[in-house]
Amino acid sequence: MTDRQVFSQLFLKAQGLACGRGDNVLASGIAIDLAPGAGLLLRGPNGSGKSTLLLTLAGLLPKLDGTIEFVGRDPEAGPFLHYCGHKNAVRPRLSVAQTLDFWIAINGDHGLARDAALAEVGLGKAANLDAGYLSAGQQRRLALARLLVSPRPLWLLDEPSAALDRDGAALLARLLAHHLAQGGLAIIATHDDIAVPGLATLTLGARP
Repeated sequence: MTDRQVFSQLFLKAQGLACGRGDNVLASGIAIDLAPGAGLLLRGPNGSGKSTLLLTLAGLLPKLDGTIEFVGRDPEAGPFLHYCGHKNAVRPRLSVAQTLDFWIAINGDHGLARDAALAEVGLGKAANLDAGYLSAGQQRRLALARLLVSPRPLWLLDEPSAALDRDGAALLARLLAHHLAQGGLAIIATHDDIAVPGLATLTLGARP
């Protein structure tokens, strides 16, 4: 993969943002200001609202207060973000290749070809294997391959390093660094260290 600016200029700005489930506020007073090529690590104890904040930014949960603005987004350009939760969304009876084909059918095929994406995440030789036979770390690699076949400027990743070994963690760091070098944005909820220079950190408080 070649590092070069490919995404249109997208800025993420949030002010006074509060998020939670129902009337239960988990985090409030959140301010985010990300320019193209910037990444943010969400830190905090379990229950502090990291996953809920990602869901709110993705539009899957309503915000409880404040504003979220995506400056520079072209509404006619189609979906502009990937949300990857802590579950891998892998169907055990589909092969690795069929699993990625399923996501290509939903999200588009304007990025790496399927086989190239599987090779990039280290699953090229497992393409015909049922996904249910993959280890937890391999299933996480397969989930990351979704980001490569359908490029979008904003990545919202919930514990993307979960179950990854040392090589998998290095792969994740490499994919993130490449995405940011292309002018993308990334917000990552994690308890792990991710070896990508220049990532800012936002720490959410403990749940009352």
